[in-house]
Amino acid sequence: MTLIAIYLTGQKSKTARMLIIIIIVSVVAAIACLFGMTICFKWRRSIQKTQKTTHEPPTGILVSLVFDLKTLKAATGNFSDANKLGEGGFGPVYKGVLPDGQKIAVKKLSSRAGQGLTELKNEVGLVAKLEHRNLARLLGFCIEEEQKMVVYEYLPNTSLDKFLFDPVKRLLLSWERRYNLIEGITRGLIYLHEESQLRIIHRDLKASNILLDEHMSPKIADFGLAKLFGADDVTHGHTKRIAGTLGYMPPEYAINGRFSTKVDVFGFGVLTLEIVTGRRNGSLDEYSGNASNLISYVWCHWNKGSPLKVLDPTLERYQSHQVIRCIHIALLCVQQDPSKRPSMSTVGLMLSSSSMMVPPPSTPAFLSGHNETSGTSNTHFRDHNGSSVSKKKRPRQNMDHQRVLYSVNEVTVTDVDPR
Repeated sequence: MTLIAIYLTGQKSKTARMLIIIIIVSVVAAIACLFGMTICFKWRRSIQKTQKTTHEPPTGILVSLVFDLKTLKAATGNFSDANKLGEGGFGPVYKGVLPDGQKIAVKKLSSRAGQGLTELKNEVGLVAKLEHRNLARLLGFCIEEEQKMVVYEYLPNTSLDKFLFDPVKRLLLSWERRYNLIEGITRGLIYLHEESQLRIIHRDLKASNILLDEHMSPKIADFGLAKLFGADDVTHGHTKRIAGTLGYMPPEYAINGRFSTKVDVFGFGVLTLEIVTGRRNGSLDEYSGNASNLISYVWCHWNKGSPLKVLDPTLERYQSHQVIRCIHIALLCVQQDPSKRPSMSTVGLMLSSSSMMVPPPSTPAFLSGHNETSGTSNTHFRDHNGSSVSKKKRPRQNMDHQRVLYSVNEVTVTDVDPR
């Protein structure tokens, strides 16, 4: 064999060895990478499981929150109509008195509350731990004989709508008291959105869900029930389960099921306009001219430069700058584009600082002829009492999976999954 042949044979052997080494190293690296990814995945799963576990209330806390059905029946006179305080989207509410004399409000949840026993217990246990001076306190729950109930503290002046829309009781709501109501509701929403451990979106903010204590201070009620009714996420997202009242829900939620904290901001805006005007966001015949609802009525006067004309005529004394400020903020809250609505913490700053610059509002939602950029045709909502309620026309496939239910006194929408 010549020297050249020997040299070439040696080179081939070296090349083969290098290929083998490269293949072995690559395989080992791949195995090590997969092993590392597996370990990382298992570690993250254990962390998530630990976090979930730490958010579950201890068994002792849950036991202290349990009411038996016999006690609640006795307290409410077997849920008699005489003790019925009202009815909302989640079910009827009854006044009750416990054996020790404590007054309570018992809400019977409708059959749409789809959680299992353990899940409902945990959710109520978490919501009951939330404490704020502008939140109605949740005392406990009862799950017995296929009935699900939650128990709240009883507030003697019942709800804001009983005063605001009553021709006699509304006289008790001076401007100072109304302004304090707006500030208190703002504080409660800031706590739910940004300060509480759960970060809850109410989704059904309205006058009947604002309870009043003996000093007429506002307390937001039903703030955890949207979560109890199977929300996928409490801070933002998309849902097929829509719980709320027409007239207080923004278009992106009422029509497309998209929700965020801006849903409550919109409801707050409508509620603020109701407090300022003394008018319910109601039927067409309540408003003159081209106004089809409370928002368009106020927007019309705002554009004309006459915002004080929408003020409740029963108010003889008021701070005009405060009234105009509240109307301005409310119009910002009901803007068509949710990204243009302020956060509740920003609303708080706007209310507390008269020197803070407030941007001009753009076109509010649900004005006749205005359309959200979504490629759909649209007509407007007129009110929450059902006199003329219409929706954007969605593709047929998006409508087939939904059925709309209405409560007795108000049009309260809940989209229910098909059985």
